[in-house]
Amino acid sequence: MQFAVRTLAPDMSIASVVVDAPDEADARRQVEARGLFVSAVEPAAGAALGRQRAGKLSLVLFSQELLALLAAGLGIVEGLEALLEKEHNPAARGVLERLLASLREGKRFSTALAAQPALFPPLYVGIVRAAEGTSDLPRALARYIEYQQRIDAVRSKIVSASIYPVILLSVGGAVSVFLISYVVPRFAEVYQGAGRNLPWMSQLMLNWGQFAASHGGPLAIGALAAVVAAALGVRRVHRRGGIGRLFARLPGIGERVHIFELSRLYLTLGMLAEGGITILNAIDTVQSMVSPGLRAALANARAAIESGQPLSNAFEANGLTTPISLRMLRVGERTGEMGPMLTQSASFYDGEISRWIDRFTRTFEPLLMAAIGLVVGAIVVLLYMPIFDLAGDMS
Repeated sequence: MQFAVRTLAPDMSIASVVVDAPDEADARRQVEARGLFVSAVEPAAGAALGRQRAGKLSLVLFSQELLALLAAGLGIVEGLEALLEKEHNPAARGVLERLLASLREGKRFSTALAAQPALFPPLYVGIVRAAEGTSDLPRALARYIEYQQRIDAVRSKIVSASIYPVILLSVGGAVSVFLISYVVPRFAEVYQGAGRNLPWMSQLMLNWGQFAASHGGPLAIGALAAVVAAALGVRRVHRRGGIGRLFARLPGIGERVHIFELSRLYLTLGMLAEGGITILNAIDTVQSMVSPGLRAALANARAAIESGQPLSNAFEANGLTTPISLRMLRVGERTGEMGPMLTQSASFYDGEISRWIDRFTRTFEPLLMAAIGLVVGAIVVLLYMPIFDLAGDMS
């Protein structure tokens, strides 16, 4: 976070500087390193808002730029210094300054990264630590970039497939609310003076329209409160992993959710295994990244592997395989290429997920449009049914 530090310079001039540091002690140390006397340290006003606006350090972009500098022949310290020189974001500059300070103190790069867990997850620290043992940091960075890009590709495909249905639901809901709250009450006023008995469905809808028109304020407040409560409830359930369990129970979708989780698991394990990390340590690293249900199965599989069982048998016994991936794991055990086999299994899963998303969207979107059309059409037909009856009597 950012701290406002009041300083006293050797020429007895007083100034206030803002530094980015994890705590007050580090902020004081940074300022004193500049030859200034610190008189007061306090959190900077609006630091949280400024940090939200500035954003965090992009891990993929940081890895890409550092990889390019290392490939050009620069050392890790020179590369970070070059990144610091071109960086204008105060939050990112603070991250790079802390990394450089740790390296100049003689710490390993992985240790410097681990000191900032909010920015550098255990997965990233693990592959860097493994690369330090083989002196192959550029390859580890390239492997992580490819890993993150593959995850982002599948995630963006899911998000893209969700945009159009959300737009349809929003527009359909807005049209329905407009008809109920504005058009229906106007028709109700006309029909009240007609002195005719209306069809009971039309009468029911007109009564609801009149009620909505006369109690618009309380209904709007109630709807807003319901939306806020639903959003908070969904957020709480999501934190506890309830949404994943809900999707897992849905017919047809639950199997795809399980395959998606296996894809992320295999891709992560494959990247760590290719980076030189043992399979047991790789499983320990990914334990915090998977859903609670998968975490329990993975813990049981780890215990079985530690007791001497092959990886394929342990995964099969705990529901962590499909027929295709099981065969690929056994091939990896025979050839000793477990990392590439895990990565290829993830690629197979990603292809299957992409094809299912395409089929689902091509089927679901027309059905959703038809459902919205039926709702809006039913409202319009119920509004005009009395007019149709009147026209029939006149004929």
